[in-house]
Amino acid sequence: MKRIVILISGGGSNMAAIVRAAEGEDWPRRLGVGIAAVLSNRPQAGGLATAQAHGIATQVLDHRDFATREAFDDALARAIDAYAPDLVVLAGFMRILGAAFVARYAGRLLNIHPSLLPAFPGLHTHERALAAGCRFAGATVHQVTSEVDVGTILEQAVVPVLPGDTPEQLAARVLTQEHLIYPRAVRSFFGAESGL
Repeated sequence: MKRIVILISGGGSNMAAIVRAAEGEDWPRRLGVGIAAVLSNRPQAGGLATAQAHGIATQVLDHRDFATREAFDDALARAIDAYAPDLVVLAGFMRILGAAFVARYAGRLLNIHPSLLPAFPGLHTHERALAAGCRFAGATVHQVTSEVDVGTILEQAVVPVLPGDTPEQLAARVLTQEHLIYPRAVRSFFGAESGL
């Protein structure tokens, strides 16, 4: 059985979308893929309860307990490696990971970003898209590299920007598409088409 570890920092809606797809499409039987664990850097992350409700192992490594970013990265890598994952999925994990961590999981570390990369890497994507007068926004699933939001693009979804949109309204529409494309990208990583 191939194994996925998902990293979250908050509510974990993208993690939940992947879990729903894995259960609804019976990934363990049909693809030989299972979600081994959900890890968070925040003890209060709401997504932990969601994972537990689905019988998925959870673990918290509070980044504030570590003196340096490198020490946190090292502890996180050890925790991840205990599950022997074939894929590590960042699903709203709000920590920038160091180059050594990224290199350790090269080729098997995915992230989702709420813009049509390469446009608007980093934070405040919806505000920036609106300020630039974009007519379209969207989301991108990409391979993680040591440079933020520049890895190989695996999936994208386009969302129209509507007249009078606020950043919050645009973010909500983009999020619905994230929930569709992230499970699809994970499925594709293991060589499965969307129809299985």
